[in-house]
Amino acid sequence: MIRRGGAAALLGALALLAGCTTPPRPVPDLAGRLSVRIDAHDGAPTRSVSSQFELRGDARAGELQLTTMLGTTAGQAQWHPGSAELMTGEGTHQFADLDALALNLFGETLPLTALIDWLRGRAWPEAPSSATADGFEQLGWRIDLSRFAQGWVLAARERAPALSVRVKLDPSQ
Repeated sequence: MIRRGGAAALLGALALLAGCTTPPRPVPDLAGRLSVRIDAHDGAPTRSVSSQFELRGDARAGELQLTTMLGTTAGQAQWHPGSAELMTGEGTHQFADLDALALNLFGETLPLTALIDWLRGRAWPEAPSSATADGFEQLGWRIDLSRFAQGWVLAARERAPALSVRVKLDPSQ
Protein backbone atom coordinates (compact mmCIF):
# COMPACT_ATOMS: atom_id res chain seq x y z
CA MET A 1 0.00 0.00 0.00
CA ILE A 2 1.35 3.42 -0.97
CA ARG A 3 1.01 6.20 1.61
CA ARG A 4 -0.49 9.54 0.62
CA GLY A 5 2.90 11.23 0.42
CA GLY A 6 4.29 8.38 -1.68
CA ALA A 7 1.32 8.45 -4.04
CA ALA A 8 1.69 12.20 -4.53
CA ALA A 9 5.40 11.79 -5.25
CA LEU A 10 4.69 8.99 -7.74
CA LEU A 11 2.05 11.07 -9.54
CA GLY A 12 4.42 14.05 -9.61
CA ALA A 13 7.20 11.91 -11.13
CA LEU A 14 4.84 10.52 -13.78
CA ALA A 15 3.65 14.03 -14.65
CA LEU A 16 7.26 15.18 -14.96
CA LEU A 17 8.11 12.25 -17.23
CA ALA A 18 5.04 12.91 -19.37
CA GLY A 19 6.10 16.54 -19.74
CA CYS A 20 9.53 15.47 -20.98
CA THR A 21 8.28 13.35 -23.85
CA THR A 22 8.41 14.65 -27.37
CA PRO A 23 4.97 15.06 -28.90
CA PRO A 24 4.40 12.62 -31.74
CA ARG A 25 4.90 13.94 -35.27
CA PRO A 26 1.66 14.33 -37.18
CA VAL A 27 0.92 11.43 -39.48
CA PRO A 28 2.00 12.34 -43.04
CA ASP A 29 -0.55 12.53 -45.83
CA LEU A 30 1.88 10.56 -48.03
CA ALA A 31 5.16 8.81 -47.26
CA GLY A 32 7.51 6.46 -49.04
CA ARG A 33 10.69 6.39 -51.09
CA LEU A 34 11.49 8.49 -54.10
CA SER A 35 14.31 8.69 -56.58
CA VAL A 36 15.00 11.40 -59.13
CA ARG A 37 17.29 10.72 -62.09
CA ILE A 38 18.58 13.40 -64.44
CA ASP A 39 20.20 11.86 -67.52
CA ALA A 40 23.56 13.02 -68.81
CA HIS A 41 23.52 15.90 -71.29
CA ASP A 42 25.89 18.57 -72.61
CA GLY A 43 28.85 16.84 -70.99
CA ALA A 44 27.22 16.77 -67.53
CA PRO A 45 27.13 13.37 -65.83
CA THR A 46 23.94 11.51 -64.98
CA ARG A 47 22.75 12.54 -61.54
CA SER A 48 20.43 10.72 -59.20
CA VAL A 49 19.02 11.36 -55.76
CA SER A 50 17.17 8.87 -53.56
CA SER A 51 15.41 9.59 -50.31
CA GLN A 52 12.66 8.60 -47.93
CA PHE A 53 9.96 11.27 -47.75
CA GLU A 54 7.00 12.42 -45.72
CA LEU A 55 4.51 14.85 -47.25
CA ARG A 56 1.89 16.87 -45.41
CA GLY A 57 -0.47 19.25 -47.18
CA ASP A 58 -1.04 19.99 -50.83
CA ALA A 59 0.29 22.18 -53.65
CA ARG A 60 -1.01 25.31 -51.92
CA ALA A 61 0.55 24.81 -48.47
CA GLY A 62 2.46 22.01 -46.87
CA GLU A 63 5.67 20.41 -45.73
CA LEU A 64 8.01 17.83 -47.26
CA GLN A 65 10.66 16.11 -45.19
CA LEU A 66 13.42 14.16 -46.91
CA THR A 67 15.53 11.68 -44.99
CA THR A 68 18.46 9.53 -46.02
CA MET A 69 18.12 5.77 -46.09
CA LEU A 70 19.94 5.82 -42.72
CA GLY A 71 17.21 8.01 -41.20
CA THR A 72 18.97 11.37 -40.96
CA THR A 73 17.16 14.47 -42.22
CA ALA A 74 18.50 15.54 -45.62
CA GLY A 75 16.20 18.53 -45.95
CA GLN A 76 12.83 19.96 -45.17
CA ALA A 77 10.68 22.17 -47.36
CA GLN A 78 7.71 24.24 -46.25
CA TRP A 79 5.51 26.31 -48.52
CA HIS A 80 2.46 28.51 -48.64
CA PRO A 81 1.14 30.90 -51.32
CA GLY A 82 3.97 33.08 -52.63
CA SER A 83 6.79 31.47 -50.67
CA ALA A 84 8.76 28.26 -50.26
CA GLU A 85 11.56 27.55 -47.83
CA LEU A 86 14.21 24.83 -47.92
CA MET A 87 16.09 23.98 -44.75
CA THR A 88 19.21 21.81 -45.00
CA GLY A 89 22.41 21.41 -43.04
CA GLU A 90 23.77 24.28 -45.13
CA GLY A 91 21.10 26.72 -43.94
CA THR A 92 17.69 28.03 -44.91
CA HIS A 93 16.91 29.28 -48.41
CA GLN A 94 13.81 31.18 -49.58
CA PHE A 95 12.12 30.78 -52.98
CA ALA A 96 9.08 32.25 -54.74
CA ASP A 97 7.40 28.82 -54.97
CA LEU A 98 8.00 25.07 -54.97
CA ASP A 99 8.98 24.97 -58.63
CA ALA A 100 11.70 27.61 -58.09
CA LEU A 101 12.93 25.55 -55.14
CA ALA A 102 13.12 22.44 -57.35
CA LEU A 103 14.97 24.31 -60.11
CA ASN A 104 17.56 25.49 -57.60
CA LEU A 105 17.85 22.06 -55.99
CA PHE A 106 18.10 19.93 -59.14
CA GLY A 107 19.25 22.47 -61.72
CA GLU A 108 16.30 21.36 -63.85
CA THR A 109 12.58 22.00 -63.94
CA LEU A 110 10.69 19.51 -61.81
CA PRO A 111 7.06 20.54 -61.20
CA LEU A 112 6.78 19.77 -57.48
CA THR A 113 3.39 21.49 -57.24
CA ALA A 114 2.00 19.06 -59.82
CA LEU A 115 3.93 16.09 -58.41
CA ILE A 116 1.96 16.38 -55.16
CA ASP A 117 -1.25 15.61 -57.07
CA TRP A 118 0.47 13.00 -59.27
CA LEU A 119 1.43 11.09 -56.11
CA ARG A 120 -2.25 10.94 -55.28
CA GLY A 121 -2.96 9.35 -58.66
CA ARG A 122 -4.53 12.38 -60.31
CA ALA A 123 -3.63 15.19 -62.68
CA TRP A 124 -2.80 18.60 -61.23
CA PRO A 125 -5.96 20.72 -61.66
CA GLU A 126 -4.04 23.88 -62.65
CA ALA A 127 -2.87 22.61 -66.08
CA PRO A 128 -4.37 20.66 -68.97
CA SER A 129 -3.74 16.93 -69.10
CA SER A 130 -4.50 14.10 -71.50
CA ALA A 131 -5.25 10.50 -70.64
CA THR A 132 -2.95 7.68 -71.76
CA ALA A 133 -3.38 3.91 -71.57
CA ASP A 134 -1.48 3.77 -68.26
CA GLY A 135 -2.07 7.21 -66.72
CA PHE A 136 -1.87 10.69 -68.22
CA GLU A 137 0.44 13.35 -69.68
CA GLN A 138 0.77 16.79 -68.19
CA LEU A 139 3.28 19.66 -68.42
CA GLY A 140 5.47 17.64 -70.81
CA TRP A 141 5.62 14.69 -68.39
CA ARG A 142 4.21 11.17 -68.79
CA ILE A 143 2.71 9.90 -65.53
CA ASP A 144 2.53 6.10 -65.34
CA LEU A 145 -0.08 4.89 -62.86
CA SER A 146 -0.24 1.30 -64.13
CA ARG A 147 1.05 0.03 -60.74
CA PHE A 148 -0.62 2.68 -58.56
CA ALA A 149 -2.57 -0.01 -56.68
CA GLN A 150 0.80 -1.40 -55.52
CA GLY A 151 1.96 2.09 -54.48
CA TRP A 152 4.09 2.97 -57.53
CA VAL A 153 4.02 6.31 -59.37
CA LEU A 154 6.43 6.90 -62.24
CA ALA A 155 6.86 10.28 -63.90
CA ALA A 156 9.14 10.86 -66.89
CA ARG A 157 10.11 13.83 -69.00
CA GLU A 158 11.74 12.80 -72.25
CA ARG A 159 13.01 16.13 -73.60
CA ALA A 160 16.69 16.75 -72.87
CA PRO A 161 17.80 16.38 -70.28
CA ALA A 162 15.50 13.47 -69.59
CA LEU A 163 14.25 13.29 -66.02
CA SER A 164 12.49 10.50 -64.20
CA VAL A 165 10.89 10.33 -60.80
CA ARG A 166 10.10 6.94 -59.26
CA VAL A 167 8.00 6.83 -56.10
CA LYS A 168 7.04 3.87 -53.94
CA LEU A 169 4.37 4.95 -51.49
CA ASP A 170 4.17 3.27 -48.10
CA PRO A 171 1.29 0.77 -47.94
CA SER A 172 -0.50 2.70 -45.21
CA GLN A 173 -0.89 5.70 -47.51
